Amino acid sequence: MTHETALCILAAGKGTRMRSDLPKVLHAVAGSSMLGHALRAGAACDPARVVVVTGHQSARVAEAAAALAPGATCVEQSPQLGTGHAVTMAEPALSGFEGDVFVLFGDTPLIRPETLLAMRDARKGGAEVVVLGFEAAEPGGYGRLILDGTGALDRIVEAKEATAEELAVTLCNSGVMLVPGPALFRLLSKVTNDNAKGEYYLTDIVGLARAEGLACAAVRCDETETLGVNSRIDLAAAEAAWQARARTAAMAAGVTMTAPETVFLSHDTEIGPDAVIEPHVVFGPGVRVDGGATIRAFSHLEGCTVARGAVIGPYARLRPGADIGEDAKVGNFVEVKAATFGKGAKANHLTYIGDAEIGAGANVGAGTITCNYDGVLKHRTTVGAGAFIGSNTALVAPVAIGEGAMVGAGSTITRDVEPDALALTRAPREDRPAFVAKLRAKLTEIKARRKAGKG
Repeated sequence: MTHETALCILAAGKGTRMRSDLPKVLHAVAGSSMLGHALRAGAACDPARVVVVTGHQSARVAEAAAALAPGATCVEQSPQLGTGHAVTMAEPALSGFEGDVFVLFGDTPLIRPETLLAMRDARKGGAEVVVLGFEAAEPGGYGRLILDGTGALDRIVEAKEATAEELAVTLCNSGVMLVPGPALFRLLSKVTNDNAKGEYYLTDIVGLARAEGLACAAVRCDETETLGVNSRIDLAAAEAAWQARARTAAMAAGVTMTAPETVFLSHDTEIGPDAVIEPHVVFGPGVRVDGGATIRAFSHLEGCTVARGAVIGPYARLRPGADIGEDAKVGNFVEVKAATFGKGAKANHLTYIGDAEIGAGANVGAGTITCNYDGVLKHRTTVGAGAFIGSNTALVAPVAIGEGAMVGAGSTITRDVEPDALALTRAPREDRPAFVAKLRAKLTEIKARRKAGKG
């Protein structure tokens, strides 16, 4: 018996209640599409094959699947005749596959990899069909998992087909299954649509398996993991649940959050132990913060790295390509994009640093900007180690400021500055004594004339 695995992800639904032009499975939770969450959870089982069953806007979903899981096969379900029918569409793509097939859902983004591994363990324990279930606070319209006297799974009953006794059961079906490929498609070939919805239910294979004398098992998970998204309200609930779980995991790993409920993480956020995250911080995709760094309040980070001892914010923005070195400081109302800060470099106030390299120990004054874009091309700015850039300076790229150099406040620098040199660009000052009083009197006279309608 082989325990090689494959994924079959059902992603055909339109999601009418989402009220969106975007396919439902491509809506995001924690900076990733729900389809991406399903693929990442399944990746923990090291699948040999991945099949995504598409339907609504099939080409768009297939394009996303190819980007998320290169090598995945996409098959289209049309018309859509139920979950059993959807899985059947994957049969040609899984032809000859003798291992186990996970059936997952592209609109259920909270399934944990650990849960899928527990299902795989149950399969290794001898169960032919493994179903993921949960104890529901309000079972409502969920299908019920009916166990026999030994605790084995006997059958799944849809709510519309259930008796009053079966409806009293609180162990509910998530829809997620693990079944050997050959058995899965053999059992599906026996499923009929003789039910209240006229659909082919994947759940019917449990009863069919039991009729063949095959062992079936139910693995339990927390109800939160099974949350399916069918509306914007569900999407917000999934985001809240994902964030709560991720914050808890981060704090358990040694991250300090002074107001965790105000911090928003991304699906791939990495934060090291002893990092401090102040209130109202947002992490977009692709962020790594090393232990011992501090992210101060109201900062936004995306596609960047922050080294140990660095301090970001408050009110800072790190855009993709920002690489902040050890003990560096990016202060209030500073924006950094595609730029590196060396160890101990500082830009403490009201500054834009883009397409640049700021050397170790350099100090960039308030109001400084790197003029990196000429309307067509981007250009780089280099500030050497220990250099000092005075306030309200424009560095017109491409330009290099040498090590230890100093740029006077208010300068516009268009040529390279040598190491240890002082660069100043200021217009000569002109004073006109008593000029303001005369000008004010003249302007007041003009205003009075206009008010009187005389010009």
